[in-house]
Amino acid sequence: MTNQQNVVVLDVISRGVSNVLPRSSLPVPKSFSPQDLKMLLMKRFEAENGGAKISAWVDSMRASSPTRIKSSTTASLPETDDTSSWIVHHPSALSMFEQIVAGSKGKQIVMFLDYDGTLSPIVEDPDQAFMPKEMRATVRDVARYFPTAIVTGRCRDKVYSFVKLAGLYYAGSHGMDIKGPSKSCKYKKGNQGVLFQAASEFLPMIDEVYKDLVEKTKSIPGTKVENNKFCVSVHFRCVDEKSWAALAEQVRSVLNHYPKLKLTQGRKVLEIRPTIKWDKGRALEFLLESLGYANSTNVLPVYIGDDRSDEDAFMVLRERGQGFGILVSKLPKETNASYSLQEPSEVKEFLKRLVDWKKMSQRAAKCA
Repeated sequence: MTNQQNVVVLDVISRGVSNVLPRSSLPVPKSFSPQDLKMLLMKRFEAENGGAKISAWVDSMRASSPTRIKSSTTASLPETDDTSSWIVHHPSALSMFEQIVAGSKGKQIVMFLDYDGTLSPIVEDPDQAFMPKEMRATVRDVARYFPTAIVTGRCRDKVYSFVKLAGLYYAGSHGMDIKGPSKSCKYKKGNQGVLFQAASEFLPMIDEVYKDLVEKTKSIPGTKVENNKFCVSVHFRCVDEKSWAALAEQVRSVLNHYPKLKLTQGRKVLEIRPTIKWDKGRALEFLLESLGYANSTNVLPVYIGDDRSDEDAFMVLRERGQGFGILVSKLPKETNASYSLQEPSEVKEFLKRLVDWKKMSQRAAKCA
């Protein structure tokens, strides 16, 4: 809407429609009141503004969904000047492994791991994102030596059904649903069996939105709507790009009725969440406090993730000046992470090396 149109709307509100619009400019039934006309003009404003918003959403959907590089597991980032510059600032956590573990001397490493795209490959059907057996064994070993948490946008119960490891902390729905290990854990301090839900009052609303979105998007082939308990995910990985605008419009039409919810985006997914001040970064801080490391200088938090929502955790670590983030990506991205890994297979290799280093350190300590 132009500035002139904005002025018209404001004038209608302040002086009444008869003083703003000439009689010939808008055919109006006599039964319409000035208030009715105000509503018509405001709806026009919302319609025009909504169109701009949809266009912005689609642009953002493209930006957050880069073309995947189809290559072997040994492929590296394409060599360009931009890539080389990015790698300098976000070097491989594998090539920097010795420096990383050297910085952990005298500190307790605490591991935070995203799930999709980090521990499991990104797949077309989110219900089929199973963790490979070798990755599960690696994460089990990591949890034996370091406090370990899975921090994900998924429903906590869903991600537990994928991971199936009882000795971990699970933070689902972007950290809004947190539970500690279901069995005795040597790392627990104070809060035994942590259980925290940051947005319980939103559960009925989330259920409503889920049902509305399933109905609204069923005509768009490839759309997958997932109820993640405290948030709703609309996956468009299998949706033709020509239909993205239509999908965004349907999501907007539902979201307009829920001012207490907000839209965020990830890798080919639109996510509807409560507008509370809680995210993966807050979840990281909560878990560190639960483990007794809130104000400790003897802790080194390490967060590994691949998505936009993981940036909240990377930012917290930068602000704390403690620990570091590792971004999983084959393509250069703007990030607050300190290091990078290209794909889940490299995450597995990094975790294995971490376990082997810890084993050797313990053996060396016994022999000293």
